[in-house]
Amino acid sequence: MAYELIGISVLWVFLFGYIIVASIDFGAGFFNAYSVLTNKHHIISNIIQRYLSPVWEVTNVFLVFFFVGIVGFFPSTAYYYGTVLLVPASLSLVLLAIRGSYYAFSTYGQLKSKMWIYLYGFSGLLIPASLSIVLTISEGGFIKESANSISLNYAELFTSPLTWSIVVLSLASVLYISAVFLTWYANKAKDDEATALLRKYALIWSVPTMVTASGIIVELRSHNFEHFQNMLNLWWLFLISGMLFLATVRLLWQKGNYGVAFILLIGQFLVAFFGYGISHYPYLLYPFLTIEQGFTSEGMAVALIIAFLAGLCLLLPSLFLLLRLFLFNKNYVEGKYKG
Repeated sequence: MAYELIGISVLWVFLFGYIIVASIDFGAGFFNAYSVLTNKHHIISNIIQRYLSPVWEVTNVFLVFFFVGIVGFFPSTAYYYGTVLLVPASLSLVLLAIRGSYYAFSTYGQLKSKMWIYLYGFSGLLIPASLSIVLTISEGGFIKESANSISLNYAELFTSPLTWSIVVLSLASVLYISAVFLTWYANKAKDDEATALLRKYALIWSVPTMVTASGIIVELRSHNFEHFQNMLNLWWLFLISGMLFLATVRLLWQKGNYGVAFILLIGQFLVAFFGYGISHYPYLLYPFLTIEQGFTSEGMAVALIIAFLAGLCLLLPSLFLLLRLFLFNKNYVEGKYKG
């Protein structure tokens, strides 16, 4: 039991890291495209480009670790999720390839067309939307298992209120997380006009983020009552998350310390994310697969845990150096050189 818990905890940490880093990336791309569409690119495009330039190549490292780990720790997930997620996962990979290609060509080439800016920006919202379907499927009720195969009921999946609640939450969260971070970043750059605009976006998207998060809990009551009950038993975790949300919004409203606001935001999502994961225990896919049933051998588990902890120990210092040398280097963030 101990190895299963360690394995799923390590994977949950990597997935949370991806959610935060990718949300900033996807949201930044969307805000850049939206600013071009509304003729406000002169206000925030420079700030966004300064952020994206050093980090776009490392955003998906967390996701790669997670996918390798989920199959390594829980091989049975490859059978269940690999079959039913063929279409949405393929869509996500195509969108990721489009975004990566665009940024590579626009950075090292001369790809400056507005159409590609829109494609890059708006595709960033489709990726979390398509990946979030995994959370819906994990709640059960959408997979049919026969003697030799499993299939996904797409009609039921895409007409479920739970599906759209989770999709809307993923979109709102991406834009909220990104806007709060970019507000802090613009403030560090001493760009008052960009800070004001991005702060406005952060406040706007804070409301749908909290509303849709609450709506998912309501939808779970009718879809998966066991999970709903487990979440009620952990009410104190979600209360802490809500208090951190209010503190973040208050700092944004009062134009307070934006750095503290972003740290509080990370705390808000961390508590809620782990509360959701704990309440979902022990299921990886309700009701077919639990972490005990799908776990790998003990020897493989030990090797994977060591490898992933070592990877985390390498990844975190690397990200720290990236932040130190580029993102929060005083000259770089103020646009005095491009790094």
